[in-house]
Amino acid sequence: MTALLAIGTGKGLFLATSDDGRASWQVSGPHFPMTGVYSVAIDTRRPTPRLLAGVTSSHFGPAVATSDDLGATWQEPAEAPLAFPADAGVSLERVWQLAPGPADEPDVVYAGTQPSALFRSVDGGVHYELVRPLWDHPHRKQWGEGFGGQAIHTVLPHPADPARVLVAMSTGGVYATDDGGETWRPQNTGIRAYFLPDEWPEFGQCVHKVARDAADPEQLYAQNHHGVYRSRDGGVNWESIADGLPSDFGFPMVAHPRHGGTIFTFPLKADGERFPVDRRCRVFRSTDAGQTWESASQGLPTGPYHPAVLRDAMCVDDATPAGVYFGTRAGEVYASRDEGDSWSLVAAHLPDVLCVRAAQV
Repeated sequence: MTALLAIGTGKGLFLATSDDGRASWQVSGPHFPMTGVYSVAIDTRRPTPRLLAGVTSSHFGPAVATSDDLGATWQEPAEAPLAFPADAGVSLERVWQLAPGPADEPDVVYAGTQPSALFRSVDGGVHYELVRPLWDHPHRKQWGEGFGGQAIHTVLPHPADPARVLVAMSTGGVYATDDGGETWRPQNTGIRAYFLPDEWPEFGQCVHKVARDAADPEQLYAQNHHGVYRSRDGGVNWESIADGLPSDFGFPMVAHPRHGGTIFTFPLKADGERFPVDRRCRVFRSTDAGQTWESASQGLPTGPYHPAVLRDAMCVDDATPAGVYFGTRAGEVYASRDEGDSWSLVAAHLPDVLCVRAAQV
């Protein structure tokens, strides 16, 4: 099979492929040049994989495009595939997340947007409708705005129950539904919001990313704005797993596709700088659900290092052994084909890397 790595940047989408077991890569692009590609998905649930890209043009605005031939051609409906209804009183600014639904619903795709809203597609990501109950939630007017804007950046459909979906936003925290989106509840107990007068609010946390455990779908991991957490009950309660990391600040959180308890993150120094801790390019890995952490950084730059890794600029693929990937704000993309034991450079001198997604196709 071919390994495909989709790289969304501030100036277009790049596609890297490998046919030799991920030992070497060929990079093509940019697709959608001079647009910001803030979200990308590789949907392998259908016989022909579908690529989805959330693009933002400074001239034409935001849109979602799809490709059924691995990026050779792209399709976009004549009318905006994703838009707020007129009575919402707002306009779509950006699509931050594209998330295929459960395997037994191959036509369902979710989109998380700025301003903070959730959209759902039932035609494979071609057209979307606003999930109105979340938009009408009484908390919504109190959701704040993170440094990157007010956005739903994490959408996690439950793998075994289509009625259950979890989302996370900056700022607002984690919300969940178990009735197909008809009702939503905040699930932030144990996540600290140090920047608020009440540091343990019901909602308002600045969650940066949430990942779901492969073996136990009720086990979740969160990278917060100061704080790294685990939930053992589907997000109802959270506990800190930051001990052993050089910093509790960062953006990505990624879970292994098959091995329960194996997660990856990229710690950064605190708010004032947002550089890698000690100016070292280091991925940290835990194989026991955050009880302990180790640096998994062989092959990464060893000298003074400054670029950060954004929340969706780290991912895993579905190969055996799993590949791990991350892109930096300096336009570098690194890959590990042995689950983080060693790393090699896929591409350099790209624009600012905003998101990466990988799969075997």
